[in-house]
Amino acid sequence: MTGETDNSINEKVNSLLFESGHRYSTVRRRLVSVLRSAGKPLTNSQIVDADDSLVQSSVYRNLNILEEAGAVTRVVTNGEFTRYELAEHITEHHHHIICTSCGDVTDFSLPSTVEKSLHNSLQKAAHKSSFSVQNHRLDALGTCSSCV
Repeated sequence: MTGETDNSINEKVNSLLFESGHRYSTVRRRLVSVLRSAGKPLTNSQIVDADDSLVQSSVYRNLNILEEAGAVTRVVTNGEFTRYELAEHITEHHHHIICTSCGDVTDFSLPSTVEKSLHNSLQKAAHKSSFSVQNHRLDALGTCSSCV
């Protein structure tokens, strides 16, 4: 989904971790690599399944550090497992399709004209409430083809 190179993403993550007093360890590099290549938010178990050198307890600890540093975002669904993805400022702006039955999450992007229209609509709605919009997220909820 992202046009960012591995080097660019690694530089951004390294900088965020350094600023928060952490180092960009081998485990964190592997986590970032798994999240980058997945193309959608993953659960802790899915991350471990994608790289057999990762241990679940270590993945959980390191995801928390990456999240605190601003490199990873937690995606909350109605499922029992939290999912994680690289933060948008590292990759690119996108939205989510979330299955309300199994909790699977898929990323999608909108055409720039639709994004602009959505942004303008949100600005107008916020103005009426004396609110300042900084960013937006759009989650489409429904049922995936596996759960129909």
